[in-house]
Amino acid sequence: MVTARSVAQWGLGVLVALFALTALSAIELSALSILQGVLAALLFLGAAALIVPRTRAAIVGRTDRSLSSGVLAVLVVVAVLTGMLVTPLDADDEPPVDADAEDLEAADTDGQADDGGTQADETNDADGEVESDDGEADEPDSEPGSAGTDIDDGGSGAGDADDGSSDESGATSANGDSETERTTDVDGELEIHHIDVGQADSTLLVTPDGETVLIDTGDWRQDGSDVIAYLESQGVDRVDHLVATHAHADHIGGHAAVIEHFETDGDGIGAAYDSGVAHDSATYENYLDAIEAHDVDLFEVEEGDELPIDGLEATVLNPSADESGDDLHYNSVSVAFEFGKFTYLTTGDAEADAEQRMVEEHGGTLEADAYQAGHHGSSTSSNGPFMDAVDPEIAVISSAYDSQYGHPHEAVLEDYAERGIETYWTGVHGDVVVTTDGAAVSAETEREFSTDAADLREERPDEQARVATPQVDTATAGVSG
Repeated sequence: MVTARSVAQWGLGVLVALFALTALSAIELSALSILQGVLAALLFLGAAALIVPRTRAAIVGRTDRSLSSGVLAVLVVVAVLTGMLVTPLDADDEPPVDADAEDLEAADTDGQADDGGTQADETNDADGEVESDDGEADEPDSEPGSAGTDIDDGGSGAGDADDGSSDESGATSANGDSETERTTDVDGELEIHHIDVGQADSTLLVTPDGETVLIDTGDWRQDGSDVIAYLESQGVDRVDHLVATHAHADHIGGHAAVIEHFETDGDGIGAAYDSGVAHDSATYENYLDAIEAHDVDLFEVEEGDELPIDGLEATVLNPSADESGDDLHYNSVSVAFEFGKFTYLTTGDAEADAEQRMVEEHGGTLEADAYQAGHHGSSTSSNGPFMDAVDPEIAVISSAYDSQYGHPHEAVLEDYAERGIETYWTGVHGDVVVTTDGAAVSAETEREFSTDAADLREERPDEQARVATPQVDTATAGVSG
């Protein structure tokens, strides 16, 4: 006989069964899975007991129907309420309306900020020394005879570089490909100062917040004097990040003096970074002595590490994270700096073998708007496949006008000319400052001259004009150009 009570029991049983199915559908591989499964089983059991009297009697006993119904009701209510509490929200569910806004923002960005944890172990001494490379020291700097001549090519001085952007905001990369993965909303301007230090390297980056990155410090003969003078002229009283691309004396020649100066007369050195590959020279030993004397944090970096710079992504691309031997050039620290839609790549003295490794490992992400020519514009670097991957709009070559090594080499300038790369050479242009707001790019030079690589090729002095016998400091033998 159908009664109101039996209809109610059947209805409640169906609802409980539906709820059980819902609970099962929400189960994911998590710590709650087992509990959810148990609760779903209890719900099915309750549904069966409500629908089939015989099952209900078997579960809770035949002696007291009112007791059995009460126990069953409590069981169902507890299971339902508990299931509601432990069932996780779907990904599309809205968070609670009273959730704290700062907490939600922190949850969205958790794990994304770089706290320097990817850096290698801190060290204050070098493990092992290597034999010094054969090479000659550079000659005193000399001014180009015609570098002051103005050539109207529309590319020298402070003209804006074409970055290949296809929309008004520069929302595409240099080759026109859309960039969506990188954070492109930046404020202020990034300055990249290529300091004219003759046959050597030294580059200063200044972020919109005034944070500074100094990459290499020139030649050992200058002992950092030119670099320190330039930094002071720019109002720099602290070097937050001091990078040594490698241990040759035309790259770390001023490291000891820079550390001494800013630790003594300035606001100090934030941290120093190098590849950890040692060199047998007085210049390298002086660098390590200064690190130790002033208790500067020294980090060995490798591929995948990031320098902790606010508002600027700085990713190390070389040396390899795998065992890579003790060759200084092959392990030259190479860094890609990303600011908005703009990318700057510097590779120190990385040569063709290291460039090829970077192409194989990072070919799809090597593209850069501005590139500091590898190894002072030597033909040992800037090889074809690497340049295809980098595809820069601007290249800056740091070498002396009358380099005893013939830098920049004709083959490199010819290739740059064929690729239409806007080319700057410190030996001719003097200090070169590249400025970007994350989209538009401009370059300002100390001296005006054409930025057509073909014109720079013609400007190179002939072999007879170069000093044939460079001065060598035997205490610093192994200097490589």
